[in-house]
Amino acid sequence: QVQLVESGGGLVQAGGSLRLSCVLSGRIFTMYAMGWFRQAPGKERMFVAGIDWSGSSTLYADSVKGRFTISRDNAKNTVYLLMDSLKSGDTAVYYCAARRARLEVDGYDYWGQGTQVTVSS
Repeated sequence: QVQLVESGGGLVQAGGSLRLSCVLSGRIFTMYAMGWFRQAPGKERMFVAGIDWSGSSTLYADSVKGRFTISRDNAKNTVYLLMDSLKSGDTAVYYCAARRARLEVDGYDYWGQGTQVTVSS
């Protein structure tokens, strides 16, 4: 059974930075592409960023490109999302997800419980 546990959310001022972390347990980490999604109040959950098993390939939503960076440490079974130049529109619950096989923007198999990110203007 795959378990994903996120951490690092919180309250930050606009223009500030946060780093989210997500630890996977229960399976071999390198079996999975990893992704970050977010869901704002009243909106659908959307893809934010993804990374393949090796860390050599990444994908980003246009709204975060150039501001967010996804990375992974396979020795620590951990994926990160560094968020810079945060805007009020980035306020949402952020979810970590794991996908068997290749990196895509959808079709994720396992999800974390989410961590709240609030950006004050």
